[in-house]
Amino acid sequence: MARERPDHTLQATALVNEAYLRLIDLKRIRWQDRAHFFAMSARVMRRILVDFARARRQDKRGGGAPRVSLDEALLLGEGPTQDLVALDDALQALAAVHPRKSEVVELRFFGGLSLEETAEALHISIDTVKRDWRFAKLWLLRELDGK
Repeated sequence: MARERPDHTLQATALVNEAYLRLIDLKRIRWQDRAHFFAMSARVMRRILVDFARARRQDKRGGGAPRVSLDEALLLGEGPTQDLVALDDALQALAAVHPRKSEVVELRFFGGLSLEETAEALHISIDTVKRDWRFAKLWLLRELDGK
């Protein structure tokens, strides 16, 4: 949420509350460990933010909804801000060809996990997380620039 625009109507506490409600409603999940919990939390928060952005977009007449801006310093470095829905679409495309790299982005960007926490969650080395993160940022930048 720190990367969202200042006038964003969904606050961090509301996001965490909604994520908590959705997670406790998932009775069939057997939590494997702390890393599994963080991974699921990041996925749920991503879904909430994307659903919120899609709903805002649909509420506007003529499809001219303002873009939900992101501070891309963490994800894409310097450059123009991108639409959250476009980012979600690009992440889905990345997941189709490189699932683990997409998970790294989801954990780091939406879940706010560190390199070490991401490595623990995915059961891979920190160096692999760094490589996947670097690759995914470049891949997403190329994908988003093409839209």
